[in-house]
Amino acid sequence: MTILDSEFTDVPTPSGPMRTSVFRPAAPGRYPGLLLYSEIFQVTGPIRRTAALLAGHGFVVAVPEIYHEFEPAGTVLAYDTAGAERGNALKTTKELGGYDNDARAALEFLRTHPHCTGRLGVIGICIGGHLAFRAAMNPGVAAAVCFYATDLHKRGLGRGMNDNSLDRVAEIKGELLMIWGRQDPHVPAEGRARVHAALAAAGTHFTWHEFNGAHAFLRDEGARYDPELALLCYNLALGLFRRKLGEGDLRVAAVPAATETKH
Repeated sequence: MTILDSEFTDVPTPSGPMRTSVFRPAAPGRYPGLLLYSEIFQVTGPIRRTAALLAGHGFVVAVPEIYHEFEPAGTVLAYDTAGAERGNALKTTKELGGYDNDARAALEFLRTHPHCTGRLGVIGICIGGHLAFRAAMNPGVAAAVCFYATDLHKRGLGRGMNDNSLDRVAEIKGELLMIWGRQDPHVPAEGRARVHAALAAAGTHFTWHEFNGAHAFLRDEGARYDPELALLCYNLALGLFRRKLGEGDLRVAAVPAATETKH
């Protein structure tokens, strides 16, 4: 059984302190770091349970409040109409550069955390999937998991709703795990195809999974929760992080055809 410690800290950013919850194994030692991005509702109960699950498998997990410039520290938006409206409004009120500044600050916080090995991965859900995708563009991010990355296909993140995430795919040097629900109306088939084409064109190292699941199938509250699918996807994510954030399995360049040896 793994016993966890949890705490919070205020990470400095150019737009002010960013309240960040930290979950980690209580056992002495240093562990790889994971930056976990929430849905638009910030650090809710389901997000905290996701962080605890990841930490329990041997990671230091940092969960920032993505709207720290606009809401008092510790604010959690409710899973209701008012909460969704507020979260969606802030999603396109915040400057795109603010999200990127936050990512750099959070990754540096994790990298230098006394319980972290300095090996880093990112994971996110809904808007968090999109934010994890962008965070993966930072040097030193070895692996990223994006759950139904909302607005990625339609450039809808940040003020002006004209983000450049798909234009910057080539900056992602780590391995990506992209997970989608086929019954998710926020990311239709044509949108998923657009993202896949961009990743393939850039030569990104990625794995792609589409499941029969609704939007928010990972969230352990509400009618759309699919516990069997959630467990499967958590295992996929943990497998990637264990493999990429250890000492081995650095990406190997393809062997030129002329030098291959046939057996």
